[in-house]
Amino acid sequence: MRKQSRMTIIIGIAVLVSLLISACGGSNTGSSTPGAGNTATASCPSISGLTGAGSTFDNPLFSQMFAPNNYPKTKCGLNVNYQSVGSGAGINQLLAHTVDFGATDAPLTDAQEAKSTAGTIIHIPVTLGAVAMSYNLTGISGNLNLTPAIISAIYLGTTTFWDDAAIKAANPGVTLPHQTITPVHRSDGSGTTGIFTRYLSAVSTTWSSKVGAATTVNWPVGVGGKGNAGVAAAVKSTVGAIGYVELAYVLSNNLSYAAVQNANGKNVLPSLEGAKADAANVTNIPADLRFYIVNAPGDTSYPISGFSWVVVYQTQTNTAKGQALANMLWWMTHAGQQYSTALNYVPLPDTIVTKDEAQIKSMTCGGSPCYTGIVS
Repeated sequence: MRKQSRMTIIIGIAVLVSLLISACGGSNTGSSTPGAGNTATASCPSISGLTGAGSTFDNPLFSQMFAPNNYPKTKCGLNVNYQSVGSGAGINQLLAHTVDFGATDAPLTDAQEAKSTAGTIIHIPVTLGAVAMSYNLTGISGNLNLTPAIISAIYLGTTTFWDDAAIKAANPGVTLPHQTITPVHRSDGSGTTGIFTRYLSAVSTTWSSKVGAATTVNWPVGVGGKGNAGVAAAVKSTVGAIGYVELAYVLSNNLSYAAVQNANGKNVLPSLEGAKADAANVTNIPADLRFYIVNAPGDTSYPISGFSWVVVYQTQTNTAKGQALANMLWWMTHAGQQYSTALNYVPLPDTIVTKDEAQIKSMTCGGSPCYTGIVS
C-alpha cells in the first residue's frame, strides 16, 4: 500500500510539472507569434494605409513624422501618403472624399463646413509655427525691422521702393538701396495666406476693408508662387523681393528675414519662442478649435504665427479607417511632437493637447468611439 501511495504521488507530481511546462510553452509561443496572444496587435485596425492632403506649411514636419522608420514603425502605425498641395486643395479633397484627412493652416469657414455631405468636420491642432517675412536685398547684413504699417503698405502697393522713408525710419543706420520691391504671395489656396491676411486685417483697417482675410484673396500687387516652397524660391531668385514663408522653409533656403514689430511695439524675430509666446497670450479659444493667434500681446510675441490643423469627419463610416485615423491623430499630438523643435515648429502646448484629446475621443465609428486607447 505504501508503495502504491508513493507511486501515485510521483505520477501526480509528474502530471503537474507537465501541465506547468505546457502552459509556459504555450504562453511563449503565443507572444512570439505576431497577433497571437498579443491583445495590442490583435486590436490594431486591419488597414494598411491612410491618405491626406493639404498644408505646405506642415510638410517638413509631416515628412518626418510619416517617414518609414517613424510613425509606420510604432504600435498600430501604418503608411501615410500625404500630398503637400496647399490648405485650400486639402480642404476640397476632404469635402470630395478623395482623402482620409485634410491639413490646413486656416480653419474652415462656416461656408466650407456647410459643404460637408458627411456631417460635422472637426479641427485638431497638430502643430504651431511662425510665418517669416523673408526678403532678397543685396548689401544688407543682419535683420531688417518691419512695422505693421510697412508690411501692409508693401502688399497694398503704396510702398514700392526699399529706401522708402518709413522703412528707413524703422532701420536707422542702415543704407537701403533704391530697389523696387517685388511682393511675393501664394498663387494657390493657402492656410499660410490665411494667417498672413488675418494678420494684415488685424493691423490695417485699409487692408481689412479693401482686401480682407482668406486662404485666397485678390492681391492688389505682386507675383505668385505655389506653396511655401514656391514663394521661397521666388524670393530667393528675385532681387528686391519680399514674401511670407513658413520659418522652416526660410531657414532651409538660407533666406534673409525681418524682425516684425509686435502689438507691444517690440521688434521680434520669427522663432519657436516667439510663436509659443504669441499662442500663450491667446485665451479665448472656442470649443470647436477654429481660431487665430495673430498679433497677440506680449513683449516676446512674434505676431505672424499660427496653428495648423488636421481636419476629419467626426462620424467615420468605415470603422477600421476611422480607428486608424484616431490612432494616427493621437500619436501626432502626443509622441509625434518629438520631431517639432528640430524642424522649427513649436511642440503643442499642454492645454491644446488636452483639447485635442477631447476632439479625437469625439470621433465615432459605427456608434462607438473610434479611439480605443490602444495608442498612448
